[in-house]
Amino acid sequence: MVAVLMVVLASGPVMARAQAIETSAREALLLDVGTGTVLLDKNATVPMPPSSMSKLMTTYMVFEQLKAGRLSLDNVFSVSENAWREGGAASGGSTMFLEPNSNVRLEDLLRGIIVQSGNDACIVVAENLAGSEEAFAEAMNRRAAEIGLTDSTFENSTGLPHPDHLMTARDLATLANRIITDFPEYYPYYSEKEFTYNGITQHNRNPLLYKNVGADGLKTGHTSIAGYGLTASAERNGRRLILVLNGLDSTRARTEEAERLISWGFRTFETVTMFKPGDTVTEAEVWMGETETVPLVLPEGLTVTIPRNARRAMTVTARYEGPVPAPVTQGDRVATLVIEAPGMEDMAFPLHAGTNVDRMGLFNRMFTALKYLVLGLALPDALNGGGDQADGQGARVDGPPPLRSPA
Repeated sequence: MVAVLMVVLASGPVMARAQAIETSAREALLLDVGTGTVLLDKNATVPMPPSSMSKLMTTYMVFEQLKAGRLSLDNVFSVSENAWREGGAASGGSTMFLEPNSNVRLEDLLRGIIVQSGNDACIVVAENLAGSEEAFAEAMNRRAAEIGLTDSTFENSTGLPHPDHLMTARDLATLANRIITDFPEYYPYYSEKEFTYNGITQHNRNPLLYKNVGADGLKTGHTSIAGYGLTASAERNGRRLILVLNGLDSTRARTEEAERLISWGFRTFETVTMFKPGDTVTEAEVWMGETETVPLVLPEGLTVTIPRNARRAMTVTARYEGPVPAPVTQGDRVATLVIEAPGMEDMAFPLHAGTNVDRMGLFNRMFTALKYLVLGLALPDALNGGGDQADGQGARVDGPPPLRSPA
């Protein structure tokens, strides 16, 4: 028998899809970090020129060395003629205004990269850490693959145009999350609004830092090929969103679109804890077990991000092929929890046995089998090769769990 143990949380009218929002960005991704839920996806896996947003990988490489103790913020790096010529005042691009043949503290270089978007600072870091920018880019590629940037290729440390220097919006969001999570001691640099070096004060180009949206990073980008882009993050009431935009046609469009989408993400969606770790979601019937049922649990609990107006129409269903034949071992995957609601894609999570269930003794097994024969009952599908234990439909049991705000 294929069974469905269904919990109806509430009922209500069918509503329009909450995620239906347009954006003028060529590529866009809006991610709820806590649950990994993608709230907006437009060409998020299409490789694109990331311009200065790829400087996030340059700083990631430095942060790793700092955290490992192989570098200190007080280390002094030398500025080569090449760094000045390719990325300094002579280049005409974004620069920290480093002087050739000078020495600079690493902490100043980091602020020059993060706040001022200095190409010269990036090249100085690359040359001092790897000997050349080319060698540093090779190291960036190796590390990028290791941390899950599956569609990124780096040819330089700056993000200056190169036909093979590409990232995706999804990879940029992954990288931003890694910086926030892995380096909380260095992430505050991204919220600094200005930095003065060599007597020149420059302001952070991240427009969301000047808006009341909870923004605390990360990095803008712009080239004539890429258009205007932004990788940003904001936090409100313990909930963090990451936004990646690219391909916009002006700084004004970047500012307006970034503020609109971040505000929409916080306003339209909410994060709720449905089950705490170890909570019994429901119970599944057991065939020839010492107990008639086994509790189904989510060992790590379940927190989801949903449209605010979807909660009233949400249903939660535990699907399994049952009865489940004994013995059952605690931790076995027994069923699949499926969450459905208007305005969101179905979500599925594995349910595990919460306890061990031993087989009943020989006499009881014989008695149960005889009862089925005498009454002419069909044996459970699970005993006849009836299919996947985690995919099915059938009987229904009610019992609504509470929805909780995250702890």
